[in-house]
Amino acid sequence: MPLILMAIVFAVAGYSYSRERQIILAQNPTEWTQPAHADCAVVLTGGPTRIRAGFDLLAQGRVRKLIISGVYPGAVLREIFPQLPFYGPINEDDVVLEKRSSTTYGNAQQSLPLVEALHCKNIVLVTSRLHMYRSFKIFRTVFPADVAITARAVVAGRLEPAALETFVETIKSLFYSLWAY
Repeated sequence: MPLILMAIVFAVAGYSYSRERQIILAQNPTEWTQPAHADCAVVLTGGPTRIRAGFDLLAQGRVRKLIISGVYPGAVLREIFPQLPFYGPINEDDVVLEKRSSTTYGNAQQSLPLVEALHCKNIVLVTSRLHMYRSFKIFRTVFPADVAITARAVVAGRLEPAALETFVETIKSLFYSLWAY
């Protein structure tokens, strides 16, 4: 009997992993295909492509405020985005560095009060293609329903992520699905 139970547990775990992995890999890079406009953009740190995409939105006037979530506590704007002087007339007061969060769930929790304080009725969520599925679900769970969220998935490095990156993201997503969404 215990052997059958173990086989069932492994089969369910394998199916869950495979299904979650397929959903994650089905996320398309929307940065290239869909224009985005909103009151604010929330960029989740973890790669320079994400931050650049957020500054692109701000410089193009597609958002009025930019929140960069998960910034190292001792960092300053010019350190995390040294290209800023080349972006033209960006007002640094339109950029908020959120420095308290260290997880994706924390990004959502710490960004919500900033979004509310900035009176943002809609946001563009900027993160990598691989990270978007989990991030969007968490933000949708934490943020009130009246705040519209548009996904802006960017490509970090290669279009197709490495097997290890995909494995790690799938495990994280399964873990978060148990308690966060």
